[in-house]
Amino acid sequence: MRGKTVVHKPQQRFIPPVAVFRSRSGVERKVSYEHPFAVRFTHWLNAIALFVMAGSGLRIYLAFPAFGDKLPPHDFFRFPGRYTIGGWLGGALQWHFTFMWLFVGSGLVFVLYEVTTGNWRQILFMPRDIRGVWPMFRHYFLFGPKPEQEESYNPLQKLAYTGTILLGALSIVTGLILYKSGQLSFLIPPFGGYRMVRILHFVALVGFLGFIPGHFVMVIVHGWNNFQSMLTGFNFKPEYAEQRASEADNES
Repeated sequence: MRGKTVVHKPQQRFIPPVAVFRSRSGVERKVSYEHPFAVRFTHWLNAIALFVMAGSGLRIYLAFPAFGDKLPPHDFFRFPGRYTIGGWLGGALQWHFTFMWLFVGSGLVFVLYEVTTGNWRQILFMPRDIRGVWPMFRHYFLFGPKPEQEESYNPLQKLAYTGTILLGALSIVTGLILYKSGQLSFLIPPFGGYRMVRILHFVALVGFLGFIPGHFVMVIVHGWNNFQSMLTGFNFKPEYAEQRASEADNES
């Protein structure tokens, strides 16, 4: 009997561990452990920190709601104060600086975990993901057909999450420059001056605020199973597990 030659290709896609459980009735159920505790813990910490920092940051901005010269005194944009946190400039600064360290600390823990465990392959947007962005955008926002799920995160999700990581890095660096402008004055010229640092810090905030509605759309479209996986870590209906099983059968 002639044996079949199996060519083992390097694994390009990141697929979390999948366990198979058999019920008493004999029905098999595949469960994927998508989100380890470190990922879930830092995710919810960052969500709380961003909420407080956005609200207090807008209150800080209202103390000088412009990015150019105040003579003539034209405001760039004035946000209703009742939707901010802190009550006044001093209070907003206290809230902002307190949760800034929570945001920085949880961000560092997340990055270290992703790098040391190789979990970064699950969320980082790679060149091979480019072709899958438009089909997923069409599915989410234009009610198009749902593309085949090959990984725990689809290309559009990975693009969004990679963008938020970059926004987080930008907000931390520019925020620290604004916080300690005297000690970190050597970083101001590379960013184009103090005014540009403020603009970039505000752009990071706008980017986060723009990410949130799209993130909610993704959560709603994927349903409860997707949401609870960020609470428990487990995905009880991993579509990509079926895809991996099919590929394994084709290789064997």
